[in-house]
Amino acid sequence: MRIGYSTWGMPEVPIDQALPAIAEIGFQGVEISVAPRWSTAIEKLTPQARAQIRHLLDENDLICTSVIRNASMIAEDPAENAANMASLRQAIDLAAEWTRPGEPAVMTSHLGGRPEDWEDKKNLAIERLLPLADYAQERGAYVAIEIHCMSMLNLPERVHWLFEQVHHPAVRLNFDISHMEVMGIPIEESVPALAPYSIHTHVKDQRGRYPDLEFLTPGEGPFDFVRYLKAMDAAGYKGFITAEVSIMVQRRPGYDPFFHAQLSYWTLYKAFQVAGLPIV
Repeated sequence: MRIGYSTWGMPEVPIDQALPAIAEIGFQGVEISVAPRWSTAIEKLTPQARAQIRHLLDENDLICTSVIRNASMIAEDPAENAANMASLRQAIDLAAEWTRPGEPAVMTSHLGGRPEDWEDKKNLAIERLLPLADYAQERGAYVAIEIHCMSMLNLPERVHWLFEQVHHPAVRLNFDISHMEVMGIPIEESVPALAPYSIHTHVKDQRGRYPDLEFLTPGEGPFDFVRYLKAMDAAGYKGFITAEVSIMVQRRPGYDPFFHAQLSYWTLYKAFQVAGLPIV
């Protein structure tokens, strides 16, 4: 396993400052957010900007672990759905363009909706996910759907059902264990259930239980990263462990994205050392 960082935690930092800083801290990979509020929003990415990002990745010896573009796949308005699916396809194109040969090209997104939408919208989600997966497969990429406590895909049993129905080689899971922790699902249960589907991860720290919860930066809370890493290793996961700084943290007065990136790295680095696991 290796340690990555998501620019989700750096929405306003120009990418030519973010990537060198992430590499200098010690991260081996980076997930790039192309959501609308970010400096690297899809709408802002000219061909020149896309080429610059690929150059910056190579120059700083960073692997693009994923391109994240959260967009609902169950929008009822046809125009909204068309726009969402177009942006997800563009994010897939970027993942294929920025990912180093030999590494999986991954686009991450949630399905959208709320937990209570599951029964009514699960078949619609599959209907829209499958063409997107075909598009990804044509480009040698993967669609990684995130399990999220506030979305319709919020429980391991729903993930099992989804993968049983989909059976598509380009559909995988983005496993954010923080969402399982706030649901009261322990590491020993969530990791064996979800790691086999996973191609990408997010990790945060957290306290409380859904819906009364607070997401924190790795190292700020009680989460046992050593136990988590040992469980992921035992489950056979070989990908990146990618730190993500929540919007909840970003809303704090005086939020410093570079400090929180450093805290994330050293928390994970120390956990790998204590767990006795190599950072490949």
